[in-house]
Order: sequence, then structure tokens, then C-alpha cells
Amino acid sequence: MKKTIITLILLFITIIGFTQQRAQNQNYQTVGYINTDGRIQNSNYQTIGYIKDNGRVENQNYQCIGYIIKDGKIQNQNYQTIGYIKDDGRVENQNYQCVGYVGKDGKIQNQNYQTIGYLPNVDKKWAAAFFFFFFEK
Repeated sequence: MKKTIITLILLFITIIGFTQQRAQNQNYQTVGYINTDGRIQNSNYQTIGYIKDNGRVENQNYQCIGYIIKDGKIQNQNYQTIGYIKDDGRVENQNYQCVGYVGKDGKIQNQNYQTIGYLPNVDKKWAAAFFFFFFEK
């Protein structure tokens, strides 16, 4: 649940300026999509969540599961901080421990710098969302 919250919250950042953005795993296989209407889909185009303009993140049943705060802070549905996205692309958990990186080119890496996915042409904060939801197991 924690990873889902962080992921969906971070997905909100990617929506601006794209009709549909495709996320790929390390083998360039499609694992999901983000649509400009805030809808999040898996690789089978099944809706798995929504991101609202105000930063509210909802699951597929429209229940609030978290929030994205403009300063890179990620909160759960109870407004507790559960993660951070730094300006340099570093993704941290609530204890400020690194869980991965998002490069300017859209490359998504785990904490050991192993490439686990791609989300090109997207702001690093948006790409970090896919790190949690689609790539991190």
C-alpha cells in the first residue's frame, strides 16, 4: 500500500503537457500509461488510479490514497509524509534513505544504480512515480 501511494502521488507530476506517456521496464516493454486527464493505466489499459489537479491521488475506486505536495513531499491519505523527490532526481523514503534515482533522460534506477525502467521526455518528479508503482517490486 505504501508503494502504491507513493507511486500514484508521483504520477501526478507527469501529466502536464502529454496526451499519453508510456512507461517501460529495463527491457523496453510497456508497463503502464499516464493520461492528461489524470488517469493511470496498466499495460492492458486498465485504469488503476487517478491524479487530481489539486494533488489528491485516488485508487481505481476513487478512494483517496495520498497527496503530492509541490515541494516534492509525498503524503499518505492521513497527511503523513512517506517520501521525497529531490531536485537532483534522488528518490527517498520517509527516513531520507535513498530508494532510487530518476535521470533527466527518463532513466529510472534503483538505489544500486541498476536501470529498472524508462519514462523519457518527462519531468523527473513524474518519472519517480513510475519508479514506485511499475518498477519497484
